[in-house]
Amino acid sequence: MKTKISIPTAIVLLLFITNSFGQSKDIEIKNFLDNLSPNNFSGTILVANNDTIIEKRAFGLASIEYGIPNKVDTKFNIASITKMITAVATLQLYENDKVGLKNSIGEYLPDYPNKLVRDSVTIHQLLTHTSGNNNFYVGDFLQEEKSKYKNISDFVPLFANDTLLSNPGTKYDYSASGFVILGLIIEKVSGQNYYDYVRQNIFKPAEMENTGELEIDSVIQNKASGYTTFFGESEFPKRNEYYLSKASPAGFHYSTAEDLFKFSKALRNGKLLKKSTAELMFEPKVKGYNTNLGYGIDIDLRYNQTIQGHSGGWYGVRGELMDFMKDNYTVVILSNIDDDGKTGASAVTNFFKELIAEKRVEK
Repeated sequence: MKTKISIPTAIVLLLFITNSFGQSKDIEIKNFLDNLSPNNFSGTILVANNDTIIEKRAFGLASIEYGIPNKVDTKFNIASITKMITAVATLQLYENDKVGLKNSIGEYLPDYPNKLVRDSVTIHQLLTHTSGNNNFYVGDFLQEEKSKYKNISDFVPLFANDTLLSNPGTKYDYSASGFVILGLIIEKVSGQNYYDYVRQNIFKPAEMENTGELEIDSVIQNKASGYTTFFGESEFPKRNEYYLSKASPAGFHYSTAEDLFKFSKALRNGKLLKKSTAELMFEPKVKGYNTNLGYGIDIDLRYNQTIQGHSGGWYGVRGELMDFMKDNYTVVILSNIDDDGKTGASAVTNFFKELIAEKRVEK
């Protein structure tokens, strides 16, 4: 004899199963964090579900030489996660009809020194890493005196006259240079200094009180020092100041795990962009090295649910902002030690991807 289940009962059962499934993930996350050794990870981890923080932990040392531990509100360098901030700023100006996504940069920067870039490259291409501009951070920047970079324009000589890696619009080439150009455009059309613009129009409405640019010799409380293992090649970490500068629109802001969670929440919930503009930002447009790209945001389609956000990696810096779009988890991982892509913060990142999005991806 078959038992009929009423529709209300079926709904209750479905909700119970779904809730239990979510709770089991939360338990696995708690167990993982309880057993995570500071020998294996140095930094902070924040996990939220349905925009409510369920875990916030700190591990390891903010200063190895002085034995100062990381705290849950320690400020970390976020490297390229900064690109999401610059993309949002650009799209805010697009909403206000001050920037056209298909327009060439020469319409906003008529004196930009590279004629090919000035006449051919569009805002869309800058936002999707298809402009052909290079990643200046891995070039002459490493040998330069970093303290001289005070303004956005100071970074331009590092790349303005370089040969393009590819013809504009034809190929994905990861480009820090393109995001510096976006910063110049933000300054030109808004009439504000880039740092002031993002502070007023992004950090303030998102209540990101612990996020901003810092000079490399700034002395502030509760900031993690960075330590490089040269991406796993050295057993003995070294301080990373030599490799850093003040933030550009392409990287190196400082922030906390909770501030980046606030940024994610404000972006998804309409505080920073209109719904239609946010959807445009999140729409996959270009295939990158591993993930797809929206506008200044990674859209990872390799798993059983979409993961969107951005990573940050540099000498002594490793960070990840991930929004799991089906199960409504947000995970922020910030570390002051780089790794080889398999250990440290990378191993923590892979744990969350494989647990929440339920698929192991071949590395």
